[in-house]
Amino acid sequence: MSQPRGIVIVGGGLAGARAAQTLREEGYEDRIVIVGEESERPYERPPLSKEYLAGTAEREAGFVHPEGWYSEHDVELILGRRVTELDLPAHEVALATGDRLAFDTVLLATGASSRRLRGPGSGEGLAGVHYLRTRAESDALRTALADGGRRVVIVGAGWIGLEIAAAARTYGNDVTVLGRETVPLSLALGDELGEHFGALHRAHGVDLRMSTSVAEIRGTEGAVTGVVLEDGETVPADVVVVGIGAVPNDELARAAGLDVDGGVIVDEHLRSSHPDVYAVGDVAKAFHPVLGRHLRVEHWANALNAAPIAARAMLGQDVVDDLVPYFYTDQYDLGMEYSGYFDLARDAEVVYRGDPAGGEFIAFWVAEEKVVAGMNVNVWDVSPAIEKLVRTARPVDRARLRDLAVPLEQLTAQPAT
Repeated sequence: MSQPRGIVIVGGGLAGARAAQTLREEGYEDRIVIVGEESERPYERPPLSKEYLAGTAEREAGFVHPEGWYSEHDVELILGRRVTELDLPAHEVALATGDRLAFDTVLLATGASSRRLRGPGSGEGLAGVHYLRTRAESDALRTALADGGRRVVIVGAGWIGLEIAAAARTYGNDVTVLGRETVPLSLALGDELGEHFGALHRAHGVDLRMSTSVAEIRGTEGAVTGVVLEDGETVPADVVVVGIGAVPNDELARAAGLDVDGGVIVDEHLRSSHPDVYAVGDVAKAFHPVLGRHLRVEHWANALNAAPIAARAMLGQDVVDDLVPYFYTDQYDLGMEYSGYFDLARDAEVVYRGDPAGGEFIAFWVAEEKVVAGMNVNVWDVSPAIEKLVRTARPVDRARLRDLAVPLEQLTAQPAT
């Protein structure tokens, strides 16, 4: 008897779970299988470097669905299993166990993996050297930080590195952050706003060392003891966390002959170069109709909101992924949301609404009289209005942007004067 086909979702994270949920909500009645490498059912990753790492969120809170949801909705979960092959001619995926799953359509939601240091001096195999991508890694890091009093060195001054630094300081550890750029987060926010976060961490006692390169991670008797810088200085360490970015898990697609270029190339419908293969989340490099080029977005909102688009597209609906990129962070008493296009913001003018020195403000990036990105810091319930400003792309008056008396909602309706 031939195996039932249906839809196979490769990847047991937020994107895969959201796609399965949408398929059922849209009335899809055939087989749905989710295959995940981790033994945990699908969970959300942002808390791993924020509230879960800091010990303020319960373990159960991070799961996408309650445990019984999958059986109740006839979604098969195959956990702790790795997919080793995407066999397009046979319309099957092969598992490391030797099992094969037939599909009509497959969704690649394989995510990304931590970019790792390699070679001699990488610290590989030393106790006390951590990466953060999975719940198990977050558990291990929280155990290492929770008692306080440790010397923590973080390699990388991006979002993950700074969020971990905030958690480590909150636990009472000594923290040093090493960054290659001159200003933390400069690639994401520019120097001006990046320095706002730099000042925040310095005010909380972080030794923030920028324009710094790492030569070697050292240890004795199998445990880390320090990080050697290129100038020869050794920064002592009991705990080292490497947060230098992520790489898409696109090996299956590459081996299957799909178009891959720093992620699985998909169109605005999230369809790959094969008509029966779709990709979503961190692994997908999707054509964005606003930018007119392919874009890979690694943030939580992309998995959350693009997965339903992929699901509907797989069902033949005429839907397009034209989402405005969004992300958020929590560090100490600072909460921030960002909506907009990073590339367009790089050379844009920054216009402030409120006082950055006071800790509550909105920053707008304005290019050609249009808002291309906005970031609200400790100002809440404004993210939808900022996204609408970006999406409508209407000319704006900078004075009205700055004026706290002018509701943001009015700015999308009235052109510049």
